[in-house]
Amino acid sequence: MRLLSALAFGTLMLPLAAYANDPNSYAQPDQVRVTHLDLELTIDFPRKQLDGQATLKLDWKNPKAQSLVLDTRDLKIAKVEALAADGKTTPLKYALAPRDKVLGSKLTIAAPKHPAQVRIVYTTSPEASGLQWLTPAQTADKKLPFMFSQSESIHARSWVPLQDSPAIRFTYDARVTAPKDVRVVMSAINDAKHPLDGVFAFRQPHPIPSYLLAISAGDLAVKETGPRSAVYAEPSVVDKAAHEFEDTEKLIAATETLYGPYAWDRYDILVLPPSFPFGGMENPNMTFATPTVLVGDKSLVSLVSHELAHSWSGNLVTSAAWRDIWLNEGFTTYVQGRITEAVYGKALADEEALLSARALQKSIGAMAANAQKLAPDPRGIGADDALSDVAYDKGSWFLRTLEQRFGRDHFDAYLKGYFRHFAFQSITTEQMLDYMRPNLIGKYPGKMSWDEVKAWVYGEGIPQDAPLPDSPRFNAIDRERTDFLAGTLAADKLDAKGWNTQEWMYFLDRLPDVAPLDKLQQLDAAWRLTGTPNAEIGMRWYSHAIAAGDKSVWAAAAEHMTRIGRIYLTTPLYKAFVKTPEGLAYAEQVYAEARAGYHPLTQQVVEGILAKARKAK
Repeated sequence: MRLLSALAFGTLMLPLAAYANDPNSYAQPDQVRVTHLDLELTIDFPRKQLDGQATLKLDWKNPKAQSLVLDTRDLKIAKVEALAADGKTTPLKYALAPRDKVLGSKLTIAAPKHPAQVRIVYTTSPEASGLQWLTPAQTADKKLPFMFSQSESIHARSWVPLQDSPAIRFTYDARVTAPKDVRVVMSAINDAKHPLDGVFAFRQPHPIPSYLLAISAGDLAVKETGPRSAVYAEPSVVDKAAHEFEDTEKLIAATETLYGPYAWDRYDILVLPPSFPFGGMENPNMTFATPTVLVGDKSLVSLVSHELAHSWSGNLVTSAAWRDIWLNEGFTTYVQGRITEAVYGKALADEEALLSARALQKSIGAMAANAQKLAPDPRGIGADDALSDVAYDKGSWFLRTLEQRFGRDHFDAYLKGYFRHFAFQSITTEQMLDYMRPNLIGKYPGKMSWDEVKAWVYGEGIPQDAPLPDSPRFNAIDRERTDFLAGTLAADKLDAKGWNTQEWMYFLDRLPDVAPLDKLQQLDAAWRLTGTPNAEIGMRWYSHAIAAGDKSVWAAAAEHMTRIGRIYLTTPLYKAFVKTPEGLAYAEQVYAEARAGYHPLTQQVVEGILAKARKAK
């Protein structure tokens, strides 16, 4: 067990100008920066709120600065005060601006004397966009209420007043009071043996951006999966989760071999209820994960590879603004593939790379020109908009291209040096390119021109010479799909008995957008896709069946949509339903029943789909 400090990685301080222009934050880090957060929280399940006290340690950059500006959303501020070294407090005047629909409310604190610390006492709203509160009935074990956060992209401000920008990193200590029998966890070192006595203390010694601030509380059991890893989940889920994630230590070790020491001491996984809106969230020390990956055969464990990879690309080296999020997600998706290859083999890694590449090829042409760029013009790109398939899949494709051009050994050495050079820093695309030019492009001349690099980063679409891995299994599936659709191969003669999840995904992904109804009915009769417990397969199957007009799947699709709140696995079904008036009416009925179990972020996306469909009627 070891903790590696920023100093051990040889970090460099970056110019303040790199931090000062985040259009998704009111913060003014060129005037004053938060360097540490002391957080006290009391969890109030009946009222669905956190009672909080945030003490911010400040580094004043401008000697003439008059105020501290923070990001908030729907927080009720009780008081603000300066905190002296001797503990004496002095009230400070403050103004909470009217709420902006996207950015929340700017909190301006008058502080002309530049106090070293400022304390804000506040309460969150029951509708906080970054928190979800579940009743016991909405959990797996039906015993205790449950709460979890999702701070990315700009939702930390809904439960803590702070400088909510990825450019600004801070350490934190927290003390959380909760009902007895409830376990609290955070994005810090968690003690699996902590008594359920109602008081929990946490420390995050490494500077992190606000979107990685995380908390959860509920009926959580713990099971070790290795010397530095454990799974946290509801008691009825924990054994299944521990089995699915039993290779976690192998994944950590494989990544360390490739890219250097794991810097965060422990890597634990929290399996959340199905309403969690994303596949996983790379909160430091504790990944928050969807239960939809618990399929029993480890076929979706690449989610762990992805969130673990963020411990290097994203948490260690972080994008300084949401416009640069591909530095997190593109690099991480590339590293994920390398981890999967090292532990589970090249065939599976190539299949997953092909799945994402083919999906991007299909979708990117329909995107706005600016959205097709890895580093778009930030005007018109919201924080959540930036988290698109382009950031993940075009970004990783670019890195696979670099690997092919420069050779794996040279590229691995470059990437390892990149992580070390920028460790515990937030950087822009341009800073990454300034490092790449002498350390990779210039170091090995003739492999790739600078114009080619710029075309990948600033250009639209995908370069025509972008390389794709070959998958003999996928090639065979392509032939079988073609024969099946042509009527020369019966559904029950498909060689699908041994297909893994990725191979079923590929078969379904490349069916026509509106496939012949009789063909889909034959497929279902042969392989019983309706009612599948595998959510990845279910999402694809139901979308196709609804589009083809198969009303017999509607009830099963509704069950999927009600049970699962993960945006990626639920919203495609809403989009399929709303294409017809009868389907829209049914989708609205399903949503009315499912809404209470959805996370606020999922509600927002689904309501947008329904509103757009109603408007188009």
